[in-house]
Amino acid sequence: MIKKIIILLFFCCAFIAKSQINSEPQMADTFRDNGKIYVVITVIAMIFVALILFLIYLERKVKKLEEQIKNN
Repeated sequence: MIKKIIILLFFCCAFIAKSQINSEPQMADTFRDNGKIYVVITVIAMIFVALILFLIYLERKVKKLEEQIKNN
């Protein structure tokens, strides 16, 4: 299950990276000039890490419940 999630996330990241090659966002330039781009990147990274940790937590919980059902 975790392998499927990692593969899905990899393809999503690749799609997002490919879709932004030709675009030139002006907002990113403003954030970069003001030094706030690092705050934006940090918040996005924290959200991404939190989602990954939550999915791992859920996977472990589901696995434990499956083992309980299997043993009964």
